[in-house]
Amino acid sequence: MEYRRLGASGLQVPVLSFGAGTFGGQGPLFSAWGDTGISEARRLVDLCLEAGVTLFDTADVYSNGASEEVLGAAIKGRREQVLISTKASLPTGDGPQDAGSSRARLIRATEGALRRLGTDYIDLFQLHAFDAGTPIEEVLSTLDQLVRQGKIRYVGASNFAGWQLMKSLAIADRHGYPRHVVHQAYYSLVGRDYEWELMPLAVDQNVSTMVWSPLGWGRLTGKVRRGQPLPKESRLHQTASMSPVVDDEHLYRVIDVLDDIAKETGKSVPQIALNWLTTRPTVGSVIIGARNEAQLRDNLGAVGWSLSKEHLAKLEAVSFQTPPYPYTPYYNLDGFTRLNPPLFPRPKDVKP
Repeated sequence: MEYRRLGASGLQVPVLSFGAGTFGGQGPLFSAWGDTGISEARRLVDLCLEAGVTLFDTADVYSNGASEEVLGAAIKGRREQVLISTKASLPTGDGPQDAGSSRARLIRATEGALRRLGTDYIDLFQLHAFDAGTPIEEVLSTLDQLVRQGKIRYVGASNFAGWQLMKSLAIADRHGYPRHVVHQAYYSLVGRDYEWELMPLAVDQNVSTMVWSPLGWGRLTGKVRRGQPLPKESRLHQTASMSPVVDDEHLYRVIDVLDDIAKETGKSVPQIALNWLTTRPTVGSVIIGARNEAQLRDNLGAVGWSLSKEHLAKLEAVSFQTPPYPYTPYYNLDGFTRLNPPLFPRPKDVKP
């Protein structure tokens, strides 16, 4: 397993991490993700550790805290072998202190996570969403307090817009608060919006990315095909309306190329899609999820080998989508391109 440093920190994490959103199985969204209990969770953790996957990601909102509880039970007795990442800020109730990143909310959320996880420290604590109602100084000073108390060790953000992340980093630098070393964001072969602004920001500010839903919300599992109904076990039946939007024809074109590469390499469609992400700038860790042992074993096979330049070029071309304004001129006008060269120019065989 390859390990990478998160941002400008000394924290080294595996290039694949495990997402525990499938643990617990409570509520309409998370029950569709999975309902893994403690005994099966222990087995999945065993397989991860055998493969060198030591980072486990969860959140207080996952199954109303049950995900953290199951993960805590699954790692009991081997806390020093693992890294725990959890998140807070999204609503967990209807009360005024049940959402956001206020001082009161973050302190309570941290204490609750520690209790559910059965630990006295969290390796990586991430803000699950930007709270526009709380001053950033209050948010960061609270995280600084929690770091000084030893309750959390590194801080990060998730689902921030570019300006929100940049403003947070600037305020952290100004006051000497802990910087976000990671930004957890959606990124996949059928969802490359991350590249337009968040990736250049991450390159400039040395912030790593933890990728969530790397298989496009279950669309790149190899089971979705043009002209065929969704498989019965697909979570898209219940959750497609909650997922990032993907044009069906664009999805099928990407899958066609993935199928071709799978035949040429002997790798599975998910393995190819995951491996592609590990080659992208700023990506520190790709979060894989699995409802069972078979899925996990397949996903773990996404590393330890490399796609050829030809395969990477095919994936780049088929998955490319022209960015919206104000990024579009960089792909259309030579003058803009000379001033602001894009990280990923339009592939030669893709027309404007």
